[in-house]
Amino acid sequence: MMASMRDGSGDDWFLLFNQAGAVLKGFSHESPMAAEGTTWAGVLSDVPAVFNDFLTEPAFSPKYTTFCIWRTWSDQQWHTGTMEYPHGPDPDGSAELLSLLDGNPRTYQRWAEEYYEREVSIAAVEDVYAHRPLSAEIVARLNEDIALEDLAGDLTEIGYPS
Repeated sequence: MMASMRDGSGDDWFLLFNQAGAVLKGFSHESPMAAEGTTWAGVLSDVPAVFNDFLTEPAFSPKYTTFCIWRTWSDQQWHTGTMEYPHGPDPDGSAELLSLLDGNPRTYQRWAEEYYEREVSIAAVEDVYAHRPLSAEIVARLNEDIALEDLAGDLTEIGYPS
């Protein structure tokens, strides 16, 4: 299972769940740790070998990495590489890029309104966060330019109820 985000401005993250656990790597092009043009020393140094395929997969932009966190099924907590971070808030960009994963529909609504420069229905976002079946009405409240039928293939692929 994999999830990803690309913001269209050069930032991204990729998350893989596999038989070993979960690993997430991301790139924030404006973070101080991106300034070197190469991966900051230590970011990937301690990642377990069970995640090597993920870290070398070209589709996941391995040479562009400002943060990486992982957790095997036997771990009690998430891990990062041993490194010295530059001074300042959010030096690797992870706090900003991962903020949408906080589980709060209002966080996503605020982000979407800023990104898409239009109002976004909090009720529709809450429906999606609650994993309620997607209806034509919910889709219209999120994007009036798309129909539920247009999403059929995507919904089937990810197993989302409609």
